[in-house]
Amino acid sequence: MAISACFSLTCTAADDDLLGRDSLFGDDIKPVATSPLGTGGGIKGFVQFEGARTTSSPDHWSKLRTRADLNSNGKLGEGLKWKLGVRLDYDFVYGINDFYNSAVEQNQRLDVALRENYLDYSVGNWDFRFGRQHVVWGEMVGLFFADVVSARDQREFILPEFDQMRTPQWAARAEYFVDDMHAELLWIPVASYDNIGKPGAEYFPYQPLPPGANVQYLAEQRPDRNTNNMNYGVRLSTLKNGWDVSGFYYRSSDTNPTFYREIVLGPTPTFIYQARHDRIHQFGGTLAKDFGDIVLKAEGVYTRDRQFAVLNMTDPDGLVKQNTLDWAVGLDFTLPAESRLNVQFFQRQHFDHNPEIISDRLENGYSLFASTKLTNNWEAQALFISSLNRSDWLFRPRVTWNLQRNWRLLVGADVFNGPPLGLFGRFDQHDRVYSEVRYSF
Repeated sequence: MAISACFSLTCTAADDDLLGRDSLFGDDIKPVATSPLGTGGGIKGFVQFEGARTTSSPDHWSKLRTRADLNSNGKLGEGLKWKLGVRLDYDFVYGINDFYNSAVEQNQRLDVALRENYLDYSVGNWDFRFGRQHVVWGEMVGLFFADVVSARDQREFILPEFDQMRTPQWAARAEYFVDDMHAELLWIPVASYDNIGKPGAEYFPYQPLPPGANVQYLAEQRPDRNTNNMNYGVRLSTLKNGWDVSGFYYRSSDTNPTFYREIVLGPTPTFIYQARHDRIHQFGGTLAKDFGDIVLKAEGVYTRDRQFAVLNMTDPDGLVKQNTLDWAVGLDFTLPAESRLNVQFFQRQHFDHNPEIISDRLENGYSLFASTKLTNNWEAQALFISSLNRSDWLFRPRVTWNLQRNWRLLVGADVFNGPPLGLFGRFDQHDRVYSEVRYSF
């Protein structure tokens, strides 16, 4: 048996969930210029070129993308702030080879996406944010567990940096602060969902298929925009004696799709899959404590009504409901010579486990992350994530050169290993080397 895609991972540290009003509003905005939008209005962001070459046979260029991420913020008056953001991508890889089909090219060649676009308002102990925004509830390094609100761009699986992978939600959010307590109310009338790309893409999440069968993937079916499919949640947190503790409830249409299956019989059966988004309930919490050079973090999420693929090829829709508990605990060590080590253990437990699903009743795993400063402007880091149930892992070494104040160059590799149905093993033929040059302003 192989591990299912039961965890969403990424190679960079998640944002710390700071208890305080900066968790919504951020740092004070310094006026840059006068504009019709009030004070502020200066353009910030970055431009970068990303190149990646898949090394497995047949080796090929899999990314030659230029990305511009631009944003501006400012004030409209006392207690009222704004932010606008947009991202533009163009991938030249589709102009130099015919490795990918037309659907993939159309999906990934050119992309213009709104990033954070919102208004902030503050009055008394209340802070409000209206518009397209990131909502970060998770606290683990390199792992999505309690970060249940964010949608993600998964067209490169979990390989992009954490802040680049997140997709903002159209939401209304209110935060209330009193003493050491913090309450958060969230309403998402029109939800965003994970972008999994198109069949034929480098990291499309293909579903189980018996040998010799045909397969067809229908267009993804996203929930209708009505009151029944709105998302909402509440989160409470407190800081006592250095212990940062939170708990939440979130009701939503799952950002990650479930693939429904239909089998058309014939001399050669055809398996028809369609990605859909089920309604789920999630209850969770986080814990963090600083012990000087060591930081403890933990979180857990209980999810009801999520569906999982079964290996029984006679099952009508190929799915079964499972209630699950995902939890993780980690230690972050600050070491001499500007070095850092992070160790994490994580687990998924399936209640009333159905033996026909891909995952074991208990799926265990761990991650190791290490970084060190080699010289004043050279840094090396490596991430290793692995299942403990089987040999299924991902290894991500990279070196970064901060050649000037606003410039950086990085070179790295992504190495997958494992069985065909493994979380990482399914991409065993998609190892790659990559490079990135970024200019920030």
